[in-house]
Amino acid sequence: QVQLVESGGGSVQAGGSLRLSCAASEYPYSVYCMGWFRQAPGKEREGVAAICTGGTYHTGSVKGRFTISQDKAKNTLYLQMASLKPEDTAMYYCAASVWGGVRPFNLEDYGYWGQGTQVTVSS
Repeated sequence: QVQLVESGGGSVQAGGSLRLSCAASEYPYSVYCMGWFRQAPGKEREGVAAICTGGTYHTGSVKGRFTISQDKAKNTLYLQMASLKPEDTAMYYCAASVWGGVRPFNLEDYGYWGQGTQVTVSS
């Protein structure tokens, strides 16, 4: 059973930066995607960035501001966030998919989830 633990969230002012980390108890042998998702109050959870066997993906609203990366030696996934905006305020979750047909931003394709870390951006 893979366990994912996020850290690095916090409160920052608009324009600031944060780096989120997701420590995995292990990287599943057959992981196809590791992703970051977020959920703002009253909104659905949405995909932010994913790193998959087929490439790296960032959703449009964060392109040029957020960067996903991973260190497999440390079993850790990162999300570097810069130029933060109040609309980036949300609970951020990391997730892992071991399904070969995974769609990078499709929640149902991910079987492992962390508990989330809160990011709050004030104007």
